[in-house]
Amino acid sequence: MEFAEFQIDWDRERRTGVPEAALCQGKTPAQIGDIVAAARAEGRRLLLTRLCAATHAALAAEVRDALDYDPLSATAVFGGETPAVATGIGIVAAGTSDLPVAREAARTLVFIGHRADIIADVGVAGHWRLTTRLGQLRGFRVLIAVAGMEGALFSVLAGLVEAPVVAVPTSVGYGVAKGGKAALLSALASCAPGLVVVNIDNGFGAAAAAIKMLRVAR
Repeated sequence: MEFAEFQIDWDRERRTGVPEAALCQGKTPAQIGDIVAAARAEGRRLLLTRLCAATHAALAAEVRDALDYDPLSATAVFGGETPAVATGIGIVAAGTSDLPVAREAARTLVFIGHRADIIADVGVAGHWRLTTRLGQLRGFRVLIAVAGMEGALFSVLAGLVEAPVVAVPTSVGYGVAKGGKAALLSALASCAPGLVVVNIDNGFGAAAAAIKMLRVAR
């Protein structure tokens, strides 16, 4: 039986406001190379997510050379940069261990043209680290909050700012927090109004949600 290995949805950005991205997890280096070649043939830019260092190293040299690769976030961009401007989206990370997911969100936003700085290491175990940044945090129109462990940052932050908060539970943690389920349940069970939740480690999805919120507001 013959079948197409992939079909890239180039029309997605026009339809939804968020462009197609290639999830590299589970794909072979050859398949990723073919996807990049398709983007090159179409003259398109392309965001690649979940591209681990081992798979990146296994790509053909001409494919690797064509990518702007960030190992921390495991993302890559084909087709060069686009001008990015501050549009009111902020990213808050509870700890430095949450930075890979925060960086995935930031790189997704930059790919689409939104510059978003990351305010890191403001977890509520040291509550003062968050409260001393409140003036800055209250200036954003949408906030992406990234946290693992018990996910307490989500409720605390959403209870202090006017902007909607997109919670991204991360798989950072151990014991009952292992895998991110404790942080996910904490986010889902939050009593703080205006808090919405995406799946564990889904920085890309959080960025897409923030962009859609801004588009509706405009």
